[in-house]
Amino acid sequence: MTTILIVEDNEMNRDMLSRRLKRRGYEVLVAVDGEMGIELARTKAPDLILMDMSLPVIDGWEATGRLKADADLKHIPIIALTAHAMATDREKAIEAGCDDYDTKPIELTRLLAKIVTLLLGAPSLPHAASVPIRRIS
Repeated sequence: MTTILIVEDNEMNRDMLSRRLKRRGYEVLVAVDGEMGIELARTKAPDLILMDMSLPVIDGWEATGRLKADADLKHIPIIALTAHAMATDREKAIEAGCDDYDTKPIELTRLLAKIVTLLLGAPSLPHAASVPIRRIS
């Protein structure tokens, strides 16, 4: 079973994402801060990480940098999740080591397309954003 680690401090966002991913057959791990996310990545080796960038203890930028600097973990794709929707925010996430970027509120169809693309080993493609969108509220 494919395992996704959600690193998200907002309980509502975390629960919603977790439930929806589980319904689609993913095993889900949950961390509430960057430090816990790094530890779970080291001990459980998820197939993909959804990383909120505004986290307590260690923020998502730093946590991503640490994960990508670790030879045993750098292969794990990371999708940045953030409420910041500026073009520079996407660039900043990619520079930090994220493999893709998505904005909140989460549009599940778009996020699922990015997850599948990265799990298949391809770089996330621009056409993934053109998938029909269903907003999660």
